Amino acid sequence: MKIEYKEILDANTVRVTTPDERWYLYPKTKEWLASSSWISSYVPSKELAIWMAKKGWDEAELIKQEAGARGSRTHKAIEILIGGGEIKHNEALTDGEGNSNEINVQEYENIISFNDWVKETKPEFLASEKTVFNEELKYAGTLDCIAKIGGITYLIDFKTSANIYLSHEVQLSSYLHADGVKADKTAILQLGYARNKKKFKFTETEDKFNLFLSAYSFWSEENLNKQPKQMEYPISIKLKD
Repeated sequence: MKIEYKEILDANTVRVTTPDERWYLYPKTKEWLASSSWISSYVPSKELAIWMAKKGWDEAELIKQEAGARGSRTHKAIEILIGGGEIKHNEALTDGEGNSNEINVQEYENIISFNDWVKETKPEFLASEKTVFNEELKYAGTLDCIAKIGGITYLIDFKTSANIYLSHEVQLSSYLHADGVKADKTAILQLGYARNKKKFKFTETEDKFNLFLSAYSFWSEENLNKQPKQMEYPISIKLKD
């Protein structure tokens, strides 16, 4: 989603900052922090490299964008359900770019599988779609869910992919080490899962924060001094005679 932050510099100038999904504004210090998903993308993936080589760069990027949009709408639906709302079969939901579209059959199946998982496990939801920060390392992210299941508090990431990749586990671990986050275990819930009859799979994961720190080292080598795009404009415009 396109976001603009405006800051009045003086009587004649306004600064406009247009961050993308790689950035979070930290309210406490007004700093721009890198997203943990961006940092985690520096985790090498042999499977992803092979897949991109087979598809070609352009096709692979298009598939990733379409999958990201489906995932965003699924996440939005889950947030509504956890909040006590209802999702209809023809619900129009926004993706990560702010585009609103009616959910398709696959997305609706993802939502149904989430509902089935809830009925089976009966989780007590403690947090949903919560933005978290690590002030020391200066990164941020939005965790999907914290829930208590059978007396155990889980930090849960929702995925609509058929596989769990190392970068998924690393990113989830970064949330676990964000300021104020408390959980006993981490897990990934795959929704719309085609490899079993339940259509969902709940997998406990290990804390791999050490690998996140390794990815952070590579990320910082290339990006530590980068900032979101900023432009300065006159505070107003008027045609002169």
